[in-house]
Amino acid sequence: MPLPTRAALDAVPAYRQGRSAPAGASKLSSNESPHPPLPSVVRAVSERLTSINRYPDMSAAALRDDLAARYRVDPALVTVGAGSVEIASQLIHAVAGEGDEVMFAWRSFEAYPSLVRIAGATPVAVPLNADHAHDLDAMLAAITPRTRLIFVCNPNNPTGTVVSADELEAFVAAVPHDVLVVIDEAYVHFDRTDSFGAGIELFRRHPHVAVLHTFSKAYGLAGLRIGYAIAPAEIAESQRKVAVPFGITDLAQAAARASLAAEDELSVRIDEVVAERERMLTLLRDAGWPAVPSQANFVWVPAGERTAELEMLLREGGVITRAFPGEGVRISSGSTVDIDRVTAALLTDRKEATV
Repeated sequence: MPLPTRAALDAVPAYRQGRSAPAGASKLSSNESPHPPLPSVVRAVSERLTSINRYPDMSAAALRDDLAARYRVDPALVTVGAGSVEIASQLIHAVAGEGDEVMFAWRSFEAYPSLVRIAGATPVAVPLNADHAHDLDAMLAAITPRTRLIFVCNPNNPTGTVVSADELEAFVAAVPHDVLVVIDEAYVHFDRTDSFGAGIELFRRHPHVAVLHTFSKAYGLAGLRIGYAIAPAEIAESQRKVAVPFGITDLAQAAARASLAAEDELSVRIDEVVAERERMLTLLRDAGWPAVPSQANFVWVPAGERTAELEMLLREGGVITRAFPGEGVRISSGSTVDIDRVTAALLTDRKEATV
């Protein structure tokens, strides 16, 4: 007889990692940085290797001080976790439980509904609008007395669309102050619109806003798992209560601090990723695919019934992507070599179509 498990977990799918790439192919399935770690980051991590027999600072005090100074906030308002996924989980557990609702746009970050169900709360998914962006009016209309938290993924994953600073301001102002609004800015460094940095400014002006950032994308630390939030004092305190003890390794903390000190170098890399994103968008549209303009480090192609066709076309060209069956394909912005492979695959398809 099998051992009993929580019945609620029957509705929770296991998180699906981006498909790995075989040797010689381009892995554009996980929105990772195409660049290797900066030398200064490698040195910072190497210097900590001789002390990995010791537990890390569970509070990540030095890193939190760095972040607090950068954003001009009290260090007590900064919380850390093992990537943006754990930070999102902390925020949910801090405010929601059985009988409560957590809202988000859909499609958006794939982990949201699972994290909500694991916390025992009810996920409320509000469909995106016709432009593949957040439908803020519909989200406001979906608020009930049970709503405890609303995620706004900005730029949105997987569509790359953004909510403008003015729209976000109006939305936050309209949300009741007993509902936490989390601006998930995991991809904010790639945003070239007026929404860049809007989350922090909203946090300063509104008492029910938290902002989520990660070191996995622009900073290139996906393998070390570290993210952070800036949240109201009572939320931050509750986050620390539900956080996994010692969840942030000493190596991750050292790498994050070194990355913050090397942002000028990183900005050059970010600009390269943005340039390749724009090139890929043009390539896809020229090839007849309905690619959506993006402010993240990927491009969304809502291919619908042709999703499998596009995924296979790119895979045969040595490009591994993230497909959402029947909906579309998300293609990360990689190096020049990676996007050259995308180009070659698309050109091959056009040549075959004319034969």
